[in-house]
Amino acid sequence: MPEKSVVLANPSGLHARPAERFARAAARFDGKVTVRKSGKGDVVDAKSVLSVLTLGCLQGDEIVIQAEGEGAAEALEELVDLIAGDQGEDASG
Repeated sequence: MPEKSVVLANPSGLHARPAERFARAAARFDGKVTVRKSGKGDVVDAKSVLSVLTLGCLQGDEIVIQAEGEGAAEALEELVDLIAGDQGEDASG
């Protein structure tokens, strides 16, 4: 399955709002999309907010996103860009 790694830029980590944005973006793609924290074995469904939250990702964590099926390359690019950005949040929250 194709994958890309990206460092989480959001100062507040992957808490409820950014996890919801990430899962909503992943859900737009028909194929399978998964995510895990680099160095950890837990691979979760990127389309599930609760699953994404269980990863406990913080700013600076490396995240690995995998996608397969139609639109996989586009899914990877969009989700990597989302994680690499601060998602509209600054250090003050």
